[in-house]
Amino acid sequence: MAPEASLAKVKAQIAPGATIPTVSVKELDPGASTQLTLTGKNIIIGVPGAFTTPCNAHIPGYVDLYDQFKAKGVSEIYVVAVNDAFVTKAWKEKLAPNGTGVRFIADDQGELIAELGFLFDAAGLLGGPRSKRFAIITDGDKVVSVAVEDAPPSVTVTAAEEILKQV
Repeated sequence: MAPEASLAKVKAQIAPGATIPTVSVKELDPGASTQLTLTGKNIIIGVPGAFTTPCNAHIPGYVDLYDQFKAKGVSEIYVVAVNDAFVTKAWKEKLAPNGTGVRFIADDQGELIAELGFLFDAAGLLGGPRSKRFAIITDGDKVVSVAVEDAPPSVTVTAAEEILKQV
């Protein structure tokens, strides 16, 4: 499904108590689809675009605090962008050249982001539909909490330090 088609099918924003939808995404291999592994506590962070200035400032907090999230029982931290897997892999390598357990996920068709209710029209700046900036805490596939920024460039309620306090 093309992102433009996904934009037409955006659902209401996911809320606590809801189940994270099962949708195929890509991680390291652009040719292989996978699904998020949601067992235990998880953090899912949505960003408008890899390599954008606000996103480059947002995600290093999760990389830097990864061990603290793990110490609080977080199984996985996912960063999801409506970009292709080549881009998300290169972005991960740029932000964490020494490696990280934070997983960078390509939702190249915008299907997961649309199902979560966070797809928006960013054609004017980023060329097409993108993700709102959000952070979801899950227990398995059940949503525990949702934080969404009022404006895509803002990093306040979704900052790593703020989400770490909630875990």
